[in-house]
Amino acid sequence: MYSPDPSRPQLPPEPPVLHTGPDGLARPPWASHHDDLRDYYDTEWGVPVRDERGVFERLSLEGFQSGLSWATILRRREGFRRAFADFDVDAVAAFTAEDVQRLVDDPGIIRHRGKIEATLGNARAAVALRGTPGLGAGAALGPGADLADLVWSYRPDRTPVPRTPAQVPTTSAESIALARELRARGFRFVGPTTMFALMEALGIVDTHLVGSHRRGVSGLWEADGSPRT
Repeated sequence: MYSPDPSRPQLPPEPPVLHTGPDGLARPPWASHHDDLRDYYDTEWGVPVRDERGVFERLSLEGFQSGLSWATILRRREGFRRAFADFDVDAVAAFTAEDVQRLVDDPGIIRHRGKIEATLGNARAAVALRGTPGLGAGAALGPGADLADLVWSYRPDRTPVPRTPAQVPTTSAESIALARELRARGFRFVGPTTMFALMEALGIVDTHLVGSHRRGVSGLWEADGSPRT
């Protein structure tokens, strides 16, 4: 029978890649221990969102999340929706300096003046996109395209197929290019890592771990990471 050599340090056991909950469903650790994160993972994260309001909301929340946990944002989500007119782009673009102060004083959101002002500026930049030619990857989108069209134009040719959390990227060539274009068009808090997280949330890429009950939920990708036709 094998006996470990007591002179050698024993490595701690590897944490499980996926957790199987009482419901029998496999999830990554981050989505396994809190009800709000579990519900978000099971119902929303990675499901395609293609409308301008929905993309603007998620871009805004990703910006507010910078430096914080996603759970912190989720627990204030309804507060954010009330404060920012349900993320209606035109309504937020029309906010004034008085609205900025109202938001800074609102305990239902993250009261970070820089992020609040960036959200208003991003709404104005999103309005300006609608009449701008040459948007998106390859400058292929013409006037009439909106923020959602621009973001989705950076969908990659393949999606990752991660089996462990360590295999999940934090940026990609597409998220770097998307961040570069959004910055050039006046958006803030849109760095490559934030934009990759946005692409994950919107279903543009699928980084659900292989074996998770949500892998493939977007319906856009084959098991090998190639696009579904």
